[in-house]
Amino acid sequence: MQSSRARTRVKICGLTRETDIDAAVAFGADALGFVLWPGSRRAVDEARLARLAAHVPAFVTRVGLFVDQDRELIERCARHLDLLQFHGTEPPAFCEAFGRPWIKALRMRDGLDVPAAATAYASAQALLLDAYRPGVPGGTGETFDWSRIPANLAKPVILAGGLTPDNVAAAIDAVHPFAVDVSGGVEAAPGRKDPRRIAAFFSAVRDADRGTR
Repeated sequence: MQSSRARTRVKICGLTRETDIDAAVAFGADALGFVLWPGSRRAVDEARLARLAAHVPAFVTRVGLFVDQDRELIERCARHLDLLQFHGTEPPAFCEAFGRPWIKALRMRDGLDVPAAATAYASAQALLLDAYRPGVPGGTGETFDWSRIPANLAKPVILAGGLTPDNVAAAIDAVHPFAVDVSGGVEAAPGRKDPRRIAAFFSAVRDADRGTR
């Protein structure tokens, strides 16, 4: 957690359409996430990733989400990405093997030693903390107990899991994360973002950062 209030970065994940990229960028997204895991309702294939990634303007980070997937697939997709996100059980050596900046997602199951994970994944750019549901690697739409996040972790925290325009300000107040990650909370349907919900989400984030909510 951060000890002082700073601008909270925002990642919009699960993008499948150019129009949604345009909306996310217009409202100030720092990063855009593309799901390459085929088990997701928001998944895109390699060809679609290439087209969507080419649509992203400069200075917005393109993030690819993978779940225990084939090394060759990740290498091919990485050409279109700025940051890799590993959402499965990938060991540190695997995450490091692609020569790209990367983040590690941790599902906050009971008994997870978050400081130990931060040490194990020391070369990650950040840790993304998400809700845990057995058999589901992410995108549950569920929150977790934010008080379980230890203070003064060795890595920046990206907070995920059930964030919406209605609860993101409270999440920022409680956790002071480096960034927040939202997908279903700004959607009209899986993979189809709602510009009004994106706008409301960014408004809530900015109010929390200013301490005006």
